[in-house]
Formats: sequence, C-alpha cells, structure tokens
Amino acid sequence: MFHLSQVEHTLRVPPDVLNLPLAEAIKRVLETIFVDKVIPNVGLCVSVYDIVSIKGGFILPNEGAPTYLVVFRVILFCPAVGEVIEAKLQRSIDTGLQLSLGFFDDIMVPCKLLPKPSNHQPDPEMSGGVKWFWTYQNQQQYYIDSHDKIRFKVVDVKFREVPAEPATEKPFAPMVVIGSLAYDGLGPVSWWVDEAESEE
Repeated sequence: MFHLSQVEHTLRVPPDVLNLPLAEAIKRVLETIFVDKVIPNVGLCVSVYDIVSIKGGFILPNEGAPTYLVVFRVILFCPAVGEVIEAKLQRSIDTGLQLSLGFFDDIMVPCKLLPKPSNHQPDPEMSGGVKWFWTYQNQQQYYIDSHDKIRFKVVDVKFREVPAEPATEKPFAPMVVIGSLAYDGLGPVSWWVDEAESEE
C-alpha cells in the first residue's frame, strides 16, 4: 500500500526560508509542493522521506532566490491490485459505494462489484443516499452502513489527466482506487465476525 519512490526536481527556494539550514529549507518547500498531491502514474505523496542530493544554488536572471536540482525520496500511497484493505463508508448511492481511509477518500466500489445479489433502499439518514444490502440464501439480509469497517479488494488504480476546464459539479480526483466486495471475507467486518460466532 505504501512504498518509497525517488524523484528529481528543479526547485526554487524562496527568500523567506533561506534563514533555515539548506536541507531543512528545501524539505519544507518540497512538502508544500508534493505532500497530499498525486504524482501521475505513481501515487499519492504522503510524506517527504529524505533528501538524497542537492546540486546547484544558481540564481536565474530576474530571480531573487536560488534554484537547486534536488533528488529526494517520498512515501507514496498506491495500493497493489489484489491487495485487501479496510476502510470506512463515506457515501452510499445507487451506483455503488465511496470508501475512505481518512487521508484518501477516492475509493469507489461500483454496484457490479458488490456481493451478489445486492440491492438498495432509500436511506432516511442520508439526503439522496441509499443503503445497500446483500441477500444471503434468499433469506438473511446483510446491510452495509457507516458503523462498521469495510474490507475490500483492490481491482484497479486509475490515474486521470487534469481537465483543461475546471469541473463545477464535483471535485476532480486525479487518482481513483476501484474496489470489490464480491469475494468471501469482504464487506463489513461484522458480517464475517457474526458468521464465525454462529459456527462455533
């Protein structure tokens, strides 16, 4: 789910941080640029891990600050396909579920990847939302709600290009994790705890 990646970046260090030691100043500027941002086709930057090398320090014409060529390592979030993760329910609509890890909210479970057969009904607690449930052996209904951790399997990680025109309907998500609940042991954790207890 998390991994280290090495990045090379040409960095301008503004005057307001030049009173700090050089490595500290550079790390602070790198954090403002990269942390909580998605690096295309690599992942979401969670933290600047360390600085490998710093070269340069030249001042370009008409610039009042030095520029450096910095090689550094970042901690990235990018789950592998097939990985099983636990998250919380963020939103439930008729097209599926949106899950959250707290620091990353763009996890989508489309309705075709919910346990079969699954259906939904209006949820009075959520304006315009629905509550999904799985019907087991045509009798027992297991509900998916926000009171439980949800275990899902990663089936895809999609990186999107930033649109030329800013979207007005909903925030743009440069990285989306597609998950599935359609395997044994997946879904709300309580489903399987209850099942294990009933077998004992």
